[in-house]
Amino acid sequence: MLFSSIEFLFRFLPVFMLIYLLVPEKYRNFVLLSGSLVFYGVGEPYYVLLLVFSILINFGLGRLILNDKLTEYKMPFLVFALIVDFGLLFIFKYQDFVVENINRLISYEAIPILDLALPLGISFYTFQTVSYLMDCYRGKIKKMPSLIEFAVYVSMFPQLIAGPIVKFDEVSERLKKRRISAGGLENGLKLFSLGLGFKVLLANQIGTLWNTIMTAGAGNLSVPVAWLGAFAYSFQIYFDFWGYSLMAKGLGEMLGFRLPKNFNNPYASKSVSEFWRRWHITLGRWFKEYLYIPMGGNRKGFVRTSFNLLIVWAFTGLWHGAGWNFLLWGLSFFVIISIEKSGIGKWLEQRKILGHIYVIALIPITWVIFAITDIGQLVRYLQNMFGIHAGNVMVGNVQLMRYIKEYGVLFIFCILFATPYPMRLYRGYKNKWFAILIVAAVFWFSVYEIMIGSNNPFLYFRF
Repeated sequence: MLFSSIEFLFRFLPVFMLIYLLVPEKYRNFVLLSGSLVFYGVGEPYYVLLLVFSILINFGLGRLILNDKLTEYKMPFLVFALIVDFGLLFIFKYQDFVVENINRLISYEAIPILDLALPLGISFYTFQTVSYLMDCYRGKIKKMPSLIEFAVYVSMFPQLIAGPIVKFDEVSERLKKRRISAGGLENGLKLFSLGLGFKVLLANQIGTLWNTIMTAGAGNLSVPVAWLGAFAYSFQIYFDFWGYSLMAKGLGEMLGFRLPKNFNNPYASKSVSEFWRRWHITLGRWFKEYLYIPMGGNRKGFVRTSFNLLIVWAFTGLWHGAGWNFLLWGLSFFVIISIEKSGIGKWLEQRKILGHIYVIALIPITWVIFAITDIGQLVRYLQNMFGIHAGNVMVGNVQLMRYIKEYGVLFIFCILFATPYPMRLYRGYKNKWFAILIVAAVFWFSVYEIMIGSNNPFLYFRF
């Protein structure tokens, strides 16, 4: 079920919130768990069983890891849990990719393709359960939650499908006791409405330009059109992900939770390293705490640090998708950030204008690598961006002027809202009547756009 759908906005959410607010506090976890399973089951009627299995197996293994009488078996229990969690993730997300490449390598279809549909949110809830088990093993979690508390932690619908990746200690107290206030409901609804606007009014609209340009053919574009398409996709994924993050945070506040911040104006960065400190914050935190630091981080010399970074960025790329372009995308950040660590990154961050220009020029190139899964098309698109044309340019100045005329105002709004200033202004005036009126207008205009059929799924749903 999509947050940006009529089904969710006017059927699921009102009915769920009415029940959630009316029941006694001690039953709210049960209502939230039931609602979350319904929310997930509408889109994944069979894979909801996989989610339930993941909850039960990880709860049981977490209980064994926390059992003081079984201290000597903590490591085997953790290893088994990791095998189960990452094994399921591999089967559903990566097995066909690996098998296809093995078959291609030996020029024979020796291993059958399973062609399994990817369960929504499996990468997110897998990483969340693994963080819980690792923290149990490390002693950061002392007291075992109840089954229903753990199930709510894993399946809570605001963050189940596309994050943020929440650590257990960030919500443990509120899983036991939380207060629903009128102020929290109002602020959460405002955040949700703004996120809906970013998704429907900006991401969806600018995404049509990217789709139009790609339909014209990756190898037929003039340099300006290729760059225009790269900027269009950059804004699409930016407002798509930021929109979801705001909606998730807003829904969390309405339910009495404070979900961690997952997005902090990344396009305002002055280096790529800073960009990744601001983009998908909880994913970066997960890789740092549960992969980079356990491998030694930056404590074992330059060569080992470089190797650790290589592994982290390779897995960061593959986490987003089973494809060579995702691996290439992750490794491109490894190369860029490794270069920045030589001192260039800090130098850029001290030079505001130059740093912004550097990020604005480089990030769209990386997003093109991310977006185009066909390597042949990807190479042709990148060639077009730098004026290397193997054939005739079919989409040139005439189309460029039409795109600018049709999308120019939208680009201006995208540029404006990619800066920190509109949200700062909103936070300063969010309780004023005119700000409430603007937020209401954003909500209903978004609903209108959904009604006329301009809605499409969140990009991060496929990860």
